[in-house]
Amino acid sequence: MAVTASTAGQQSGAATSPAPTARRAPRLSLRDRYSIFVGTMKVLLPAMAAALILLIVAWPQFTGERDKFRIGAAKLGLDQIDNLSMLNARFDGVDEKSQPYSLTADVATQSRQDENVIELELPKADLTLTDGAWLALTARTGEYHREARLLDLAGAVSLFHDQGFELQTSAARVDLGEATAEGQEPVKGHGTSGSITAEGFRVLDRGQRIIFTGRSHLTLMPEAQESIRQ
Repeated sequence: MAVTASTAGQQSGAATSPAPTARRAPRLSLRDRYSIFVGTMKVLLPAMAAALILLIVAWPQFTGERDKFRIGAAKLGLDQIDNLSMLNARFDGVDEKSQPYSLTADVATQSRQDENVIELELPKADLTLTDGAWLALTARTGEYHREARLLDLAGAVSLFHDQGFELQTSAARVDLGEATAEGQEPVKGHGTSGSITAEGFRVLDRGQRIIFTGRSHLTLMPEAQESIRQ
């Protein structure tokens, strides 16, 4: 009986003793959570970038042979190697009187027959004259002889003088060194004083004189006729 009572007393004492209090995990501050996020991204983002690069490299292996992207050496023919071309070409120089000139073209190609000849598409030449005036010439095509500084123009050739005079013909030769030009094809000209047609022309004395050759016909404006009469 004593043993039984003692056991019961132990059980009663165990039942009445207080249970230990559970410790709660400390809560992270906003700053700590941001630091953890930044650290995670520093590891995760490079890993994702590396995986993306591997996918790009390996993707052709999963596609058909037709879909593979290849980089190979371009095959150039001998004619392409011999003929050097340049887009938006520009040539600058000075004439015999140290006056500047410039020659531009949409496309410039070295000639097969002569390396000193440049074939031009849509050429334009600008010449500065000794009196400060300038000439501008345009055409569809042309050939520039570099050593001789000669320019042969063909197709819709136009010559503009800054005093308002314009000539139009089908072919002309320009001496960039002498700042002169000439043509043997029919020419039309017009300006503030009137208009003229002729079988050819020559620009001499660095633009100071223009001579029309062959049969010519001149039409003067009334103002120009009055000035001649006076």
